Amino acid sequence: MRKLFQRIREASKDEKFMHLVENIEVVVSKILSLLMLVVIFVAILDLGIFLYKELLSTTYAKFHTTLFKIFGLFLNILIALEILENITGYLKKHVLQVELVIVTSLIAVARKIIILDLEKVQGIDIIGLGIALLALSISYWIIRATNAKH
Repeated sequence: MRKLFQRIREASKDEKFMHLVENIEVVVSKILSLLMLVVIFVAILDLGIFLYKELLSTTYAKFHTTLFKIFGLFLNILIALEILENITGYLKKHVLQVELVIVTSLIAVARKIIILDLEKVQGIDIIGLGIALLALSISYWIIRATNAKH
């Protein structure tokens, strides 16, 4: 019984516990990256099916609305790729790369602006997106300037 308590005490020491937590983080990151690959492949398949159906059946007069949907689907895949890059970057360096997170956020806000239906949104929504884009751009500029110094 003493040996069991001694093993539990040793396993709960800070270094060993942190090593266990790091191993769990790596396993979770690997699972997330595999799942993100599945999401990317499904999104590409969805884009291909959408392109096939819409380009063959859409008349020229309605193509501009279809084009915005196509851009949205492409940007969804780019966002998923950026998220995958965030995960794999974490696996390589064991550090969350803030610059990649901000770039992913910029792409997501840009996607929202590109597919935005101006007839269905209010002015406050556009102002909010503009403020978010400005804040993310300033954050990206600060991070890039800081990284350039190092």
